[in-house]
Amino acid sequence: MRNRLAFQIALALGVCLPLAALAQAPAATHTTAIAPMPLSKALESFSHEAGMQVVYGSEIPDTVRSPGADAGIAPEQQLRQLLTGTGLSYRLVTPNTVTIVPGNVAANAGNPASAAVTTAGSAGGEALAGDTTAASGSGKSAKDLDQVVVTARSGVDERTKAQTSYSITTIDEDRLRMQNPTSVTEALKSVPGFWVEASGGEASGNIRARGIPVDGFGSVNLLEDGIPVQHDPALGYLNADQVFRLDETIDRIEVVRGGPSSIFYSNAPAGAINFIPRQVGDSAEGLVKYTLGNYGLNRLDFWYGTPIGDGWKLSAGGFYRQDNGIRSPGYTNDQGGQLRATLSKQFEQGSISFDIKRMDDKVALDLGIPMFRNASGDLQAVPGFNGNYGTLAGPETEHIQMIQGNGSLYNFDNSLGTQVKRTQFTVKFDYNLGDDWKIAENLRYSDTDTVRNGVYPNAVQTEADFAATAKTQLVKYYPNAAGTQLQYVDNGQAYNASPNNGLVVTGGLRGITMPMNEFTSDTRLLRKFEFGDQTHDVTLGYYYAHFNQSFDRYSSTAILTATDNARLLDVVAVDAAGNALGKLTNNGIYGYGYEWAHASGTSSTNAFYASDEWQVNDKLRIDGGARWERVNTTGWTELSQNVNLGTPPTNNILTGTGQYVDYDHSFSKLGWTLGANYQFSEHQGVFARYTSTFRLPNLSSYITTPTATPITQTMALPEMGYKYSNRYMDAYATLFYTKYNNVSFSNYVFDPNSGVSTPQTGYADTETYGLELEGTFYPSKWFDVQYTATVQDPKYKGLTYTTVTAGAPVLLDYDDNQLIRVPKKSFRVVPGVNLLDDKLRLQMSYEYEGRRYVDTANSVVLPQYHTIGLSARYQMTPELSFFLYADNLNNSLGLTEGNPRAGELASSDATKSVFIARPLLGRSFRASVMYRF
Repeated sequence: MRNRLAFQIALALGVCLPLAALAQAPAATHTTAIAPMPLSKALESFSHEAGMQVVYGSEIPDTVRSPGADAGIAPEQQLRQLLTGTGLSYRLVTPNTVTIVPGNVAANAGNPASAAVTTAGSAGGEALAGDTTAASGSGKSAKDLDQVVVTARSGVDERTKAQTSYSITTIDEDRLRMQNPTSVTEALKSVPGFWVEASGGEASGNIRARGIPVDGFGSVNLLEDGIPVQHDPALGYLNADQVFRLDETIDRIEVVRGGPSSIFYSNAPAGAINFIPRQVGDSAEGLVKYTLGNYGLNRLDFWYGTPIGDGWKLSAGGFYRQDNGIRSPGYTNDQGGQLRATLSKQFEQGSISFDIKRMDDKVALDLGIPMFRNASGDLQAVPGFNGNYGTLAGPETEHIQMIQGNGSLYNFDNSLGTQVKRTQFTVKFDYNLGDDWKIAENLRYSDTDTVRNGVYPNAVQTEADFAATAKTQLVKYYPNAAGTQLQYVDNGQAYNASPNNGLVVTGGLRGITMPMNEFTSDTRLLRKFEFGDQTHDVTLGYYYAHFNQSFDRYSSTAILTATDNARLLDVVAVDAAGNALGKLTNNGIYGYGYEWAHASGTSSTNAFYASDEWQVNDKLRIDGGARWERVNTTGWTELSQNVNLGTPPTNNILTGTGQYVDYDHSFSKLGWTLGANYQFSEHQGVFARYTSTFRLPNLSSYITTPTATPITQTMALPEMGYKYSNRYMDAYATLFYTKYNNVSFSNYVFDPNSGVSTPQTGYADTETYGLELEGTFYPSKWFDVQYTATVQDPKYKGLTYTTVTAGAPVLLDYDDNQLIRVPKKSFRVVPGVNLLDDKLRLQMSYEYEGRRYVDTANSVVLPQYHTIGLSARYQMTPELSFFLYADNLNNSLGLTEGNPRAGELASSDATKSVFIARPLLGRSFRASVMYRF
């Protein structure tokens, strides 16, 4: 690995350093004078001379004339001069692409430092600080189809949304800021085809895309500036959203659903989510934003970017926040932040940038709570528990010293939650090699330490049922006992079941550490070939990824009250007179070490890919690509054994044997895609695509189970779509079909009788037909409506397995059952109004999610639900803005998941009147003030 890494770095430096030396030279300006003429003609001349693509939001009449521009000045300054007095402005979408938008720059044409324009430093959102029409979404500053797409494609030319042959959702700066999502997954609620589950808190979300039934980010890849945040975004307890935070350094989001994502990125069969950072313009600018929340939230975001001379540009930004959590554990819930700095330069033949980011943050993991159905059939939390704001985690489970198999103590610290300390360094470089060839290189190195602790609700029982499950232990250690009694650990008093709902939770105190370092390199060679009136935009690419990961896990069972901030209970053996004979627990711990793991592994990936965008004529473009990928996983796992330290809670501790099992496995696969886009006009077009793709086994397949035999999952993803846009509306409709083969289901089912988690594994195929709708209506400048909707029929195909019932094998057939946690119908509608001459924007979100199921057997229903949110922005001055947000205003108890520890093949909760489930976070309010300068 060291040799390979050294070779990659030497190759990158061998290419980059000589070219970076060229970047040190002052960028030559070759702009020539442009005479006064119709603006459309002037922009054509500017585009040709400056080598920049100019995208028009609408046709510019010949009656609109430009005063012209001087020679020998920077391209952006020349563009300002061309637009002076025209009533139009611009925004940089990429360093080489500008969009013309409404707004007057005449007042600032001679003073770039005060120009009220949004340049690349804040592209994609408020087109003018003084023009809230463009910022609010009313009046439509530019056609949505003219937005330039940078995700899941590669080529010399820029491509707009109108020209893409796949489904893509763009979330610009203003739309993102009006939503103000509290997590990565919350930011994606407006993406059709995605079932987004963000009830676990700021990290550790789940996304199920286009009927692919895998948790976390197992079907989509998370990108930052076009580079994977984590090569494999679903490493088991280590999802990519745990190591990425959304803040004001991010300008906009592009989400590709299906399409060619899997050609350009590893582990992206269902799509790619690209968080695109802000870029610095030709003048200094910045912002500061402060946010307060009614759950103790205090948060500060900032960003500042400025040219620093000789063509170099510098930006810095980040955030810090602290809160008690909507589900407060009684101590600080989330605390920390991140800082990043970027140094970049554009020169005549290319560009180079260096970015470093440091994150030190901890966020709580919100888990399920005990619930039941009342006499009316409505879902409710059990008495004594607040379904909207309650959590089992509390002061009594914040710090626990857990006895290990060798007698040492494991420090379980739940105040850390999911704690991430990460340093990330990124280099991006592109250069014109001559003869129309270009090279682009993306390098990223990250060093990440993750601790992931949580209080998991394994099972909930009545006091009597728990006493029955404890009988085996009772007879073994206290044969003369008449029964058990529950006592509070903190004061020794008897547990009073009557005011405490009579329920007992068997909780898992699970602690995991996962240090990882990773290096990725993506090298692309690009050239555009012309054959008469036709062109081929070709890319050849090589991708390499290498990471090392260690994995340690230790868990113990605690007996808890089924109440907010649960209290620890001791299980006491008593005689017939109620006198205590001894305990089955140790300060509430019923069983130490029911989970244990110690492992380490290395993964290396090599991939070669190629793509071609063939422009057949002005209306038709055909594109295709292929990717061959090989992954090798090596490592070791320590074998485990059960030891007995002589007391009831230490009689069955899992621990290491000192013996190790090594593994060394390789997998490879070829995937491909072919698509076509036909543009009837600039306002409408159609596309079609077929993709054959795959997901190779990852390190998580082996790191704790070295004898596992995972198989490559393969997918067929055809889709076709229609897109239409004008000044009054955007409309996109996509029909899709997903055939997903060899989906593996491995889960641990907790048995409260034995205190042991037993693995269950199943394999199946899935088949999903679906329709995605997305768009916005702009009937007037003061009113607009955004909408997304998904209608699908997600089914298992061939899901059968055998279980043993009463000593006899029983075949279970779940063919054509609905995929777990995937609704057949969901939609989101966001109407908004712009008042007070567009200074005030008010919008409401209404979200509906249809019925889902906890398990493949479809035996436990997650009912349909809806939520309502509100947001407002008041633009007091061009620089000063105020925001207000209300989430889950109707305090919905919509369930996003059941209890995975009850089994996801056939849930053991199916026959229970009281069960574990995770509802949405309760109603919350936030307010922000932002100052731009």
